[in-house]
Amino acid sequence: MILGEMRRYVRDNNSVRVPRSLRDLAYKALQVKEKLAFLLGREPTVEEIAKETGAEKEEIINALDAITEPISLYEPVYSDTSDSVYILDQIKDSVNTDDSWVNTIALSQAIDKLEQREKRILAMRFFRGKTQTEVADEIGISQAQVSRIEKNALTKVRNRL
Repeated sequence: MILGEMRRYVRDNNSVRVPRSLRDLAYKALQVKEKLAFLLGREPTVEEIAKETGAEKEEIINALDAITEPISLYEPVYSDTSDSVYILDQIKDSVNTDDSWVNTIALSQAIDKLEQREKRILAMRFFRGKTQTEVADEIGISQAQVSRIEKNALTKVRNRL
């Protein structure tokens, strides 16, 4: 219920305002684009528009993006009598799935419950790519102790997942 109200508020009370200078540059770029398209007989590149306006390429890109009307994720891109395909259906993030977020949070919480020494050894081994011998030398313990601590820490994490 609250989430729906928040979405409605954001939709109806869009407080994002594009600065006038950015809008002016965008409209100037659109005019130049039309002129160049007519003269060149093709769509001009962003570099050509930037050169003609005297602005940087990135400024032109940002200005044109700023005046682009947003579209709804629920905008149909294909529709027949029985079913519709929406923009939301076409967007896929195979890396950041719901499962990966949950797993990342669970892993983070499991690691947070480890002792400081275990956390340090795991960080050195898996995030900094150090060997057990390098970790042992840095911490001042034997490689066998690093191996034992690492194994125990990984078992604790695995059990908490």
